[in-house]
Amino acid sequence: MKLEGHESGVHAALLPEVQPIEDKGSDEGASISGAIFNISTGMVGAGIMSIPATFKVLGVIPSFGVILIISYFVEVTVEFLLKYTHSGESNTYGELMAESFGKFGSVALQVCVMITNLGALIIYLIIIGDVLSGNTSEGTVHLGVLQEWFGVHWWNSRAFSLLVVVLFVLLPLLLLRRIDSLRHASAISVLLAAFFVAICSAMAIHAMCVGKTQRPKLVPDLANGVSVFDLFTTIPVFATAFGCHVNVHPVRAELGRPSDMSSAVRISLVLCVAIYFAVGFFGYLLFGDSIMADMLVNFDVTSDSIISTILNDTVRLSYAIHLMLVFPVMNYSLRVNVDELFFPKRPLLAGENIRFLSLTCILLAFIYVAAIAIPNIWYFFQFMGTTTVMCLMFIFPSSLILRDVQCISTRRDKALAVLVILLAVGTSLVAIFSNFADYFGKK
Repeated sequence: MKLEGHESGVHAALLPEVQPIEDKGSDEGASISGAIFNISTGMVGAGIMSIPATFKVLGVIPSFGVILIISYFVEVTVEFLLKYTHSGESNTYGELMAESFGKFGSVALQVCVMITNLGALIIYLIIIGDVLSGNTSEGTVHLGVLQEWFGVHWWNSRAFSLLVVVLFVLLPLLLLRRIDSLRHASAISVLLAAFFVAICSAMAIHAMCVGKTQRPKLVPDLANGVSVFDLFTTIPVFATAFGCHVNVHPVRAELGRPSDMSSAVRISLVLCVAIYFAVGFFGYLLFGDSIMADMLVNFDVTSDSIISTILNDTVRLSYAIHLMLVFPVMNYSLRVNVDELFFPKRPLLAGENIRFLSLTCILLAFIYVAAIAIPNIWYFFQFMGTTTVMCLMFIFPSSLILRDVQCISTRRDKALAVLVILLAVGTSLVAIFSNFADYFGKK
C-alpha cells in the first residue's frame, strides 16, 4: 500500500511502511474486530457525557431521531472517503484532499484535525480531572473520588492528579507507534463504556421503581424557556460524539482486508447508536433536569447507602479509565497531522525516535496545561461541533464527491453530498447564532 504523498507533499507520516495488500483474504494485518474496537473507541469518547444534557433540551423522541439521522450521514460520508480511496492512489484523508483541492485542501484538513483532536483530548483530561479531583460549577463544589476517599490534600489536587495520569498512564500508551497495537486497550475501553451504560441503566431503573425519578420529557418544552434556536445547539454535541473520520484511514492502512473497513464502520455505528441512546435516556431519567453538561459530575451525590456510594464511584472511575484508553487513539491522528503539516517533505521514519518523542511530549504537555486552565466542556463541544467537526465529518467528504476528480460520483452521490453540506452549514450557522445570542443575552 502506498504511503508516500503526491507532489503536494502530503503523506501519511508516522504510519509504518507496509507492502501492498490485495483485497483477497490475508493472514497478515489487523483484524476486522480490532478495526471495530478502534473505530468505536474513537466515537465513544467524552461526547457520551453530554448526551443526557441534550435529552433535557430536545426531549427523548427528537433526541433518538437526531442520533439516527447523524449516524446515517456519518455512514454516508465515510463511504464517500472509502470510495475515492479504493478507486485512486490516495491512502490518507490528507492525500484525498490534496488530490482534489491541492495544497490548500490538505492544509485545511490538517488544521481542522488539529483543532478537533486537541479539543477532544483536552475534554478527556478535563473529565478525568473532574472524576479524580472534582470541580466547581455554578457556585457548587463537586468533590472528586480521591477527595471523597482521602479528604482534600495537595496530592489529590486537579493539577497533581492529572500530572500522574499523564506521566504514568497516558505517555506509555502514546509511545506505541502502530494504531493496531492499541486494539486491546480499545477493546477494554469499549467494554468499560458498555459497563458504564449498564450501571447507569440499572441505577435509573431502580430509581424509577422506588419513585425517585422525574417523568422525562418526550418532546422539547418550548413553553418553559427552551427556544427553537436552543434545539440546534444540541446537534453539534451529537456530531462530535460520532466523529470517526480522521481514524478511518489509519485503521484501514493496517487491515488485512481493506475492503472490510465499510463493514467495520457500520458495526461500530450500530454499537454506538445503542450506547448513546441508552446512556442519554437512562442518564436523563436518573438525574432529570438537574443533569449537567458533564454527567459524571452528577455522580458525586453522597448517600447513606454504602452500595449506592460504591456504585457512584465505580461509574465515575470506570469511565475515567475508559477515557484514558481512548486518549491514545485520538492522539494518533493528531500526531500524524501535526507531523504532516510541519514536515510535509520529510516523512517520519521508523528509526526517528527524537522527532517522534518530541512531537508526543510537546502535544501532551500542551493538552495538560489547557485541561488545567479550562473548566467547562459544554462550550468546547459546541465550538468544535459547529466548526471543525462539521468540516471533517460532513463538508470535506461531500466536497470530494462534488469535485469528482476521478469522475466516479453518481447522481445519487452528488445529491446526497449537496444535502449533507446544506444541513451541516445551516445547522452550524443557526447554532453559532444561538450561542452568540445566549452569551450576549447573559451580559
